[in-house]
Order: sequence, then structure tokens, then C-alpha cells
Amino acid sequence: MLLTKRLLVAAVLLISVAPPTASLAQSPPVRVRGTIASFSGDTLSVVTREGPTVAIAMPANVQPGALKRLTFDDIKPNSFIATVAAPNAKGELEAVYVNVFAEAQRGTGEGHYDWDLMPGSSMTNATVTSIANPGAGRKLSLVYKGNPIDVTVPPNAIIMTGIPASRDDLKKGARVFINASKAADGSLTALRLTVGKDGIDPPQ
Repeated sequence: MLLTKRLLVAAVLLISVAPPTASLAQSPPVRVRGTIASFSGDTLSVVTREGPTVAIAMPANVQPGALKRLTFDDIKPNSFIATVAAPNAKGELEAVYVNVFAEAQRGTGEGHYDWDLMPGSSMTNATVTSIANPGAGRKLSLVYKGNPIDVTVPPNAIIMTGIPASRDDLKKGARVFINASKAADGSLTALRLTVGKDGIDPPQ
């Protein structure tokens, strides 16, 4: 499948977030992808990939995360991973990226569901049960909540894990991927945030 430079990694990793307040939890989280226009006080201004600029409140207990590259060999049996994938010409799920969670994050978002990185994409958060590595046809067998699923990992798939970042990394021009809660008045409050750092950007 086609993979463009814009499809660099999704998911937010190694971020400590307190549970949202009751008023925020009433609305489902929204995903914001874009570029930082400014960060002042506790407000982040983001030019979204769709065009509009939005203001997002940054509570003190939300710490940014970033990403670093791994290799296929860093994926081990029993690793808990998240992968964004889409069907290839053979009808197999083919990974765009694979994120290897830290052990402390095992179970995060476990399941298989639609994703909005690109048309037809899905997200699977699951445990690796076995790994096949026949050259370009590398395959991961996964299980989530008792359900098995296989994902092919082509050589151009991006494999990574989360690392800590800081608010100093929230600079103008940096790419961000944010899970936010939307209040009844339409205002957004960040729950989790991944920022581009050291040349590795979150998904756009």
C-alpha cells in the first residue's frame, strides 16, 4: 500500500493523564492533528490538518509524549502493540505503523476499531502471539480480548515506541496529535498529546 511522509505514526504514548472531569467526559474524545501556531500559558493554538485554527486548553497534569524509531526485531512475542493498518491488494491487513507499548501500558485501548488516519484504516491494540518473518511478508499474529487477528508488516511500515517529552517541545511549527475532550460549549481540553521531536512527527 502507499505510504506518504504524512503518515508518520499515530498514537500517543508514555503520557500520564488524570481522568477527565464529569463535564468533559460527557462528550466523546476528539482527535486533533495539526501544527502548533502558539503555546501561551495553558492554551495551545493548533492549525488543524483540515485548515481551521483551534484553541486547546492544556491542564497542568497533561504531559506531552514523543516518539522514537524501532526496528521489526524490537517486536517480541507477548509485546502489547498498537497498529494502524489497511487492507492490501490481497485483502490482508497491512500495517502503516506499529507502536510497541511499554509494559506498564499493557491493555491500553485494547481492541480493533476504525481509525481516521486514512480511508479504510483501522487501529488494533493487541498482544503479539507469534511472529513470522519471511522477508517482505513479515506477519504478526495478534489477540485482543480473545479475538485473533493477523497483520502483515511491510518493510516500509514505521515501527516505534513512545518517549517522554516536555512542554518546552510545544514550539511553533511542531506537529501534534491530540486526544481532547469537547465541552458543551465546544471548547477543547487536551487529554493526551504527542508532539513531533527529533524528526519524527505524529500523524497528519
